[in-house]
Amino acid sequence: MTVLASPLARLTGDEKHSPSAYSTLDVLWVLYDRVLRVSPQTADDPERDYFLLSKGHGPAAFYAVLAEKGFIPDEWLDGMGRWDNPLGHHPDRLLVPGVEISSGSLGHGLPLGVGVALGLRAQGLTRPRVYVLVGDAELDEGSNHEAIAYAGAIGLDSLTAVVIDNQSATHGWRDGIAGRFTVNGWTAVTADGRDHDRIEAGLRAHQPGRPHVFVAVTEQKWGA
Repeated sequence: MTVLASPLARLTGDEKHSPSAYSTLDVLWVLYDRVLRVSPQTADDPERDYFLLSKGHGPAAFYAVLAEKGFIPDEWLDGMGRWDNPLGHHPDRLLVPGVEISSGSLGHGLPLGVGVALGLRAQGLTRPRVYVLVGDAELDEGSNHEAIAYAGAIGLDSLTAVVIDNQSATHGWRDGIAGRFTVNGWTAVTADGRDHDRIEAGLRAHQPGRPHVFVAVTEQKWGA
């Protein structure tokens, strides 16, 4: 098993966001190691897969995976958040290779993912998939509800939402997180967000004609 540079050990002054980073680590690793068709050499290829980190307020795990996969130098991790380091506490697409969107403000990533998927469809690019990682509490944002409803209504089947469920949401939904998507025409899989084989299977379970959501359940954010 590959051992990543620890995003927690290398956090510099932003430890309050360590749960946000740690909860995403396994899903990010499986995405980049097994699922996404993208590499440092193909990062500008229109036929690549696209990954959008909407949960941009906890990017340390994302940076660790990018470093492990060769998008950024490993030594950048030690200076995260410093004034002279490209790795900010929110990722910047203009500074960090491999980052598709600048993010951190909640509720932006999934609407942007819908736009990217629509743009690819308009260009006749049918092979690329768009993956957007959001947090469970982030779904409280109304912009996400609109994105979910719209993507389902138009059958945006190149889009996969990845929801990290660490039970940090203040509101619940009937039939759980997946139910919020399936009522709008999405396919859905919920599984252990630490089991790599189940993560991969959940990410690959999309079907033609419908957007897909994978809900990764992790330990509770405020637990011991």
